[in-house]
Amino acid sequence: MGPLVVASLGWVHTGVTRRGCSGVPVSNKLSDRRRNGPPVKRTASYRTSARFYDLISAEWPVYRSGRVAAIDLLALQPGEHVLDVGCGTGLNFSHLQRQIGPSGSITGIDTSAQMLEQARRRTRSAGWDNVRLIEADGTDLDPANLRTGRRFDAVISTYVLSLMPNWPRALATMIELTRPGGRVAVVDMQRPIGRAAAWTPLARLACLLGGSDIEAHPWKMLDSVLTDVHAASVRGGHIQIRVGSVGGTSRRSGDPAIGVGHPDG
Repeated sequence: MGPLVVASLGWVHTGVTRRGCSGVPVSNKLSDRRRNGPPVKRTASYRTSARFYDLISAEWPVYRSGRVAAIDLLALQPGEHVLDVGCGTGLNFSHLQRQIGPSGSITGIDTSAQMLEQARRRTRSAGWDNVRLIEADGTDLDPANLRTGRRFDAVISTYVLSLMPNWPRALATMIELTRPGGRVAVVDMQRPIGRAAAWTPLARLACLLGGSDIEAHPWKMLDSVLTDVHAASVRGGHIQIRVGSVGGTSRRSGDPAIGVGHPDG
């Protein structure tokens, strides 16, 4: 899920880098209000906008590029299993499907039943029978409810963590649900930089309208807790991408079970 934003934004790509990591968690710089305050429910705003979300969210002119860059960096293999945290209307699904194929699977979670209904329609229209959709909160997620029988090969969250007052908890859960050697991808937003800094007021307004904290910077946590981290930025640095590996021995199918179930139809 991304913010509602004026569709004229169009900043240039600013590059990809690869980083080593120390393995030491970074401090959370969220304000006390957002860190300790009650969870902010954003689902009400999607009750009326979910049907039109793909049109009003500036997906094609602005935010699609971040999804594509992150999924390219994930380099998923056919048959892999992916968790999409805050999947919204399923805008990541087609990009993921091109890599994992019919032998892989996608589990999408979101707090909004209306957004999930749009994702369900997208799934049925495309004829994907390897997608499971679950109404759940990424900051209060019971792994047993995912019913997959395994940890995931990859977990992705795009434009969602900055919506969550307790995003560090959600990110920690994402890492916990990833198999050793698996990958975690985060895409989120900050103020534009360099020549694109002139767009900062518009970027701030976009995040404000969408309920995102533009100062949260959740991807920075991955720089310290994952290995083999790849970093990218697009749209003048407004969109930040991090993809890294979870430490430990890489395994494909022998990880502890976290519940058993079947994709929904």
